[in-house]
Formats: sequence, structure tokens, C-alpha cells
Amino acid sequence: MSDQTPRTDTPTSATAARQVPDKVSVDGLEDRWSRTWAEQDTYTFDRTAEREQVYSIDTPPPTVSGSLHVGHVFSYTHTDVVARFQRMRGREVMYPMGWDDNGLPTERRVQNYYGVRCDPSLPYVEGFVPPHNGTDGKAVKPGDQVPVSRRNFIELCERLSAEDELQFEALWRRLGLSVDWSMTYQTIGARARAVSQRAFLRNLGRGEAYQAEAPGLWDVTFQTAVAQAELEARDYPGAFHKVAFHRPDGEQVVIETTRPELLPACVALIAHPDDERYQHLFGTTVTSPLFGVELPVLAHPAAEPDKGAGIAMCCTFGDLTDVQWWRELRLPTRSVMGRDGRILRDTPEWLTSDAGRAVYGDIAGKTTFSAREAVVAGLRESGDLLGEPVPTQRKANFYEKGDKPLEIVTSRQWYIRNGGRDEGLRDELLARGQELAFHPDFMRVRYDNWVGGLNGDWLVSRQRFFGVPIPVWYPLDEQGEPQYDAPLVPDEAMLPVDPSSDVPAGYTADQRGVPGGFVGDPDIMDTWATSSLTPQIVCGWLDDPDLFARTFPMDLRPQGQDIIRTWLFSSVVRAHLESGSLPWKHAAISGWILDPDRKKMSKSKGNVVTPMGLLEEHGSDAVRYWAASARLGTDAAFEVGQMKIGRRLAIKVLNASKFVLSFGPADEPVSLDPALVTEPLDRAMLAGLAAVVDQATAALEGYDHTRALELTETFFWTFCDDYLELVKDRAYGAGASDAEVTSATASARAALGLALDTLLRLFAPVLPYATEEVWSWWREGTVHRAPWPTSDTLRAAAGDADPGLVAGAGAALAALRKVKSEAKVSMRTPVEHAVLEVPDALRAGVEAALDDVRNAGRATGTLEIASGTGETVVARDARLGEAVAR
Repeated sequence: MSDQTPRTDTPTSATAARQVPDKVSVDGLEDRWSRTWAEQDTYTFDRTAEREQVYSIDTPPPTVSGSLHVGHVFSYTHTDVVARFQRMRGREVMYPMGWDDNGLPTERRVQNYYGVRCDPSLPYVEGFVPPHNGTDGKAVKPGDQVPVSRRNFIELCERLSAEDELQFEALWRRLGLSVDWSMTYQTIGARARAVSQRAFLRNLGRGEAYQAEAPGLWDVTFQTAVAQAELEARDYPGAFHKVAFHRPDGEQVVIETTRPELLPACVALIAHPDDERYQHLFGTTVTSPLFGVELPVLAHPAAEPDKGAGIAMCCTFGDLTDVQWWRELRLPTRSVMGRDGRILRDTPEWLTSDAGRAVYGDIAGKTTFSAREAVVAGLRESGDLLGEPVPTQRKANFYEKGDKPLEIVTSRQWYIRNGGRDEGLRDELLARGQELAFHPDFMRVRYDNWVGGLNGDWLVSRQRFFGVPIPVWYPLDEQGEPQYDAPLVPDEAMLPVDPSSDVPAGYTADQRGVPGGFVGDPDIMDTWATSSLTPQIVCGWLDDPDLFARTFPMDLRPQGQDIIRTWLFSSVVRAHLESGSLPWKHAAISGWILDPDRKKMSKSKGNVVTPMGLLEEHGSDAVRYWAASARLGTDAAFEVGQMKIGRRLAIKVLNASKFVLSFGPADEPVSLDPALVTEPLDRAMLAGLAAVVDQATAALEGYDHTRALELTETFFWTFCDDYLELVKDRAYGAGASDAEVTSATASARAALGLALDTLLRLFAPVLPYATEEVWSWWREGTVHRAPWPTSDTLRAAAGDADPGLVAGAGAALAALRKVKSEAKVSMRTPVEHAVLEVPDALRAGVEAALDDVRNAGRATGTLEIASGTGETVVARDARLGEAVAR
């Protein structure tokens, strides 16, 4: 069954007698209904459904390293609206929830929470009790953190993650997410580890994963390599230094640099090939100041003639341009920067002069800042610093979670091919992007720009502790050196493995670390290397082929716009390499939440709002209403005012529903028979509702939940303000007994029942608690498993009625009410005479519903209709009867 083939719609009568409470309230609905949904397995996925019946969602696993913020509530509500709509359309919705608990964020939280740090050289301590438990809310300073073994550290990571997950689940349940809570996973759980390692080994077997010793971005604080997708360019204070290099004839060649401490790593001077100022220098050499190293002067088109002096020193490595020059000009490697962010302590062999070696001895082991001060002092003393440094703000690359500029160091790392160095693969991945349906479509350009701008393969290894281990070992030669080009890999049946404690086939544990034995790869995978496989994890790729066939490729990936380059792209890469397909058909991209200053809310900025208080104060339906009022891909302001409007709407749904259900005997089901609808006003109202159903359905099918909500809400308020007031006297039966119900009264009651039945289902994806509450008063089962409404039944009742009739009648009633309002009398005051000036466009509606207008407006005397020239109905020559006390 496709989403174009909905289930059977409304029966001819409700299947339960009415049980409407005396007082209604939105307070307490969350606790009652979330408990009921859990007890009745309302949202449990039926895994026997055929693939065409299934709608599977690759739900983002939130990072379990702190607290959720209101931005999570915003985007996850969008997903839940989709899930609820698809379920009501007759699809079996697989809506799982994962917890992203691996990698650096969890490690940092554990260090601060428990006051420990990982030292892999330490032995495991059974029953270890951490020195702190985070209850005071204060982070423990790094110097005060107690070192523990890797195994003890990982156990603490797992413990804290489990505690955080319980809090996250409680909030999601209160928000009303229709998740199948039997389908949860952790990105560090056994299944996720096994899937990640299996995919990596298959990448390795096909040549898509490889090792390389190469320059790469390195965070000195966290001591780990950083991938291109994790970069942030930030302003960083620095200074330009004019430094003189020397030609053999004594001529000075002046460069400008913000990093003079890298002078000992200089391998060439580079200028643009068309720069006339340096044509005579190409092919010659210069000598570096202080260190006395002879260097070539070379040409490269990446040099910028209008930047600084137009000629630059190439060091290995100061920035990514240095890496480009080094690679393309085949320059030597002269690294002086260590992984700890300090100048290497051993004097390099390329420094041959006594003076140069002495200067290097002064900076060895120093931080970049201290080394810079020392080199600048030396240049000033030698006369090679021309003028004083000029302060500037330079752009520097930062790790997205770090606070110091990245360095570029040479190290051995693991990579997965992603098109950054393979034009053919790049074109294939761009083609995948064209296959994927982006919502909104303009987000596609972010994917295309990212793929088109890649300059290297995906770095997937990290020098951390808590994560999925790289599943390889290396044999050691007779000197105890690892043979990196001959990795030992496990059989897939062994997965998951931890090379730091598990032993490869053919070896024994006592051979670890000894010549002729083996050593495990110490690194873990990048967090995206696991998260990129969430479709494979939840769909059972590893161990549940039946489920995999029913759910993969998935239908929807909802996510934020800022991780298109990471999570979305990396997921496409893994599915393309492994399955030759997309991982899902649709990608729904949420916008950002903005604070009152129109700045993006984020934990790093300290401007986030935690959501539980909002849910408790305003109610979950109200917060969901605020979230659903913003379209996909559109940034939205955090507005408590919108939540108050949402709460008012939820309350009105309860009160209006109670009113509708008050007509007729309480022990009889409400009639939903379209054949009973005979009055023009009733038929017109249902015609308008039929149009809303068609338009709202089309909007939701196009992933425009905001449009669907706007249409439904606009109709609902008109229904309450105009139609209910116009029809209530007729629906009551004007004093007739239940046995004497006229066709006009039966028409009103059936129309009201059909409208309520339809509106509840239209609102259900956004207001799940209020709609479920009302549904329980008069219907069996749950509204969230009821079929999505279609317009067929409504149109059968409406016939060829003009929806505009309701507007005309409503305008006439408003005109009579205005007379009373201006006279400052009760709305129950009778109108003994009035002339209604009616524009031609509204005349048919007023005439067709004149009896209802009379009754609702308390027009007991003559009510004349005249032609009007304005845009709405105006009452004149009105004469009011005796005022009724308010």
C-alpha cells in the first residue's frame, strides 16, 4: 500500500457513546496519554509489513553528552509530524531512536563529571570508584583529574551515557514523539560497533579504505587528527612580520609572515609565475635568516601577488596552501611542529650551521607563542626584521570543538575514499545528490558545493579512547617495528573486536608488543564513520536480512543544515560504496533556532534554552505548535508568544469539541452519515473543509507541515467563530424533544460530527495530546492509528455547495454583533429590526443561511437584505429590544 492509497475513511457513525468530562484542561494530558501509548504499543512498528507498506525514518541520534536544547525539540517535532502523518496514511512507520554516545564530547563530559582522564598505560582497576560524580555541577580542572586505565575510562563513559539516555528519553516521551521505543541503539553499542567494523573491513577489502603517512590537521589540545568536515574558520589575532631572506650577492628578498616561528621548517619561497617583480628570482636560491638554510625560489599559481609582499615562504607545514605547494612542487619535508603543539626537541639534520643550531636550541620544546617571541627577538637582533610587527586578524582553522588553531603535522592515518582525490567517484556522488529529494530543494546546493570543493579523502581515524576501534592489528618484524602495509584483519564473525585487548588469529596474547608478534591499532573511528551507518544499524544490515529487505533504502533522513557536509554526505558515501544506492529517498533539512538577537542558538554560544521547563509551563502541544509553525530549511525565532498561541489552540480544540459533542443524547454515538447533511450552510461548511483536507494532504506529502497547519488552523477558527455560532440553535433542536429531531437539526449534528472527526485527524500530527483526549470522549481506539481524512465523504455530504456561503453568513452575524457591541449591550439582546447591506459576492450565503443568522443574532423582528457596496456586510437602521443584563 502506498501513501497514495489511504485506508477506509469515516464510518457513518462514531463507534462509542460520548463520555465528555464536565471540565476540560490541557494540563496532565502528557502523563496520561504517554503512559497509555506505551502500555498499548500504539507506535510499535509491525515488521511483517511489506516494503511498499513501510515508511522508515533514519532518526538523528542526539549526542548524549549533556542536555537537549530547544533546537532539538524544534527539529524532532518536524520529524514526528511526518511520522504521524505517514502512519495515519496507512504506512507502517519504523521510527527508531539512537543515542550518539561515542567520541570526544562524551570523553570531555566524563573527564569533567567524574574528575578522571585516560592513561592507556595504566592497568585496569576492578570496582574503581571515581573521585567525583558531577553532583556539584562544577568541572574538574585538568590538573586535578585522576589518571585511569582505558578500560576504566570506557566503563565510566558507558555509565554516564546510560544515565543521560534515560533523561533524554523522558523528555522525548513528554514531547510526544511517536518513536518505537523498542527500537533503540547506541553508536557505541555492540551492534553499532560490529556494523561499523564490518563496513570498514569491506571498504578495506575493496581498496576504499587505506593508510597514508601524510600532513594533516591536528588539534594539539585533544591530541587528535581532524577531518576537513570538522573545520571552522575563525578570526585569530596575529601580526605580520617583514623578514629578509638573502641572495648570494647580498640582495634582500622580503617576505611577510604571521608565523616566523616556522622559519626552521621553510623549504622554499613561492611567488606567482606572472609576477614581474620576481621573474629574475625563479630558479635561484636564497638563504633563510637565523638558520642559514639554502632555499629555492619557485613559481606557483596559488601564490597571491596582492597579498603582503607577493612572495611567501613555504614551510612544512603552516597552512593548507603549504601542503598544496609541498605536494605539487615535490618539496622536501622539514617538520618542526610536534603533536603537543611544541617545537620538536631534537635539532633537525638540515640545520648545519652552528648559529642556526644554536637558535633552534633556544626554541626547542617551546610552544608556538614562546618560539615566535624567541625567533622575532633573534630577527630583530640580526637586523632581518624590517620594522615592527603589524597587528592583524588572520583566518585560522580550528577544530569545531577546539579553542586553539590547528597545526599541520605528519602522521599515519586511515582514510576512506570520498571523491576528494577521485574525479570519477566525485561525479558518482554528485549524481547521488541529484537522485535524493531534498526538502526544501534549495538545500541541495549545499551538498553539491561540499562535494565539488573536497580536496582530500575522508580522514576516519582518531587518536582518542571512547569510540569504535579500528579493527586491525599489525605484525611486528624482528626489530619490533609494525608492518603497516600488511595489516591483520578479523573474520566478520568475530566482530566487534577491540585490538587493544583481543588477539588476532594465529597469535597468542603473550605475543602482543614483542618482536615477531603483533600490536593492535590504537586508534578509534571518527564519530561520523559510525553515524554514517545509522541506516545499516537500524535496518539490520549485519544480522537481520529480513528487516533490512523491508526497510532499506530508508524513506527519510531528517537533519540539520549544518551537518549536510558531514552526516548526510558521509551516509551517502557509505551506502554508495556498500550497496550502490542512496541510503534514503528523502532528506528533510531543518533550519536553525535564533535567539532574540537573531543569532543561531548553540551550546558553544551559551544562548540555548533547555526545553523541559517550556514543556511543563506551556504544554507539549503548545511547544509542538511553535515548532511546526516553521517550515523546513527556514530559521525560526524562539518565541514564547507562539507557544502561548499554541496552548490557546489546544484549549480551544478541547472546548469546541466538548460543545460539538453536547448536541443530542449522550448515550448515542454521534452520527457521521453524510446523507443526513441537507442544509445549505452545513453543506457549504463541509465543502470548505473538503478543500482544506485536499490542500493539507498535498502539503504534508510535499513535506510542508507548516502549510498544512496554517490551512487547518485558519479553517478551525472560522468554524468556531462563525459556523458554531450560526448553527448551535439549530443543532440544539430549538426545544424539540430527542424523538422529534427535524431534518435541519439532524443536518447540523451530522455536519458537526463530520467536521470534528476530520479536524481532529488533521490536527493530530501537531497536537497529539489534545486530539487524543477528545478522540477518547467519543471514539474507540486512538486517533493516531485512525485513517488520515480524505475529502470523499465530505464532498458526498457537500454536493456542489459553495464554501463561500459560510463567509457570507458569518459576515452577516458579525454585522449584527457589531451593532450590539457599539451599543455596549449583551450579545443576547434581541434585534427588533435591521437592514443588512450585503455585497453581491456574499448575498447568496446570507440568503441561504438567513434563518441561522436570525437565530444566532437574536433577530426577533424584521431583517431586511439590501445591496451593499462595501467589502463586507453592514447593518443599518438597527433597533434593539430590551437589553439583557450581561
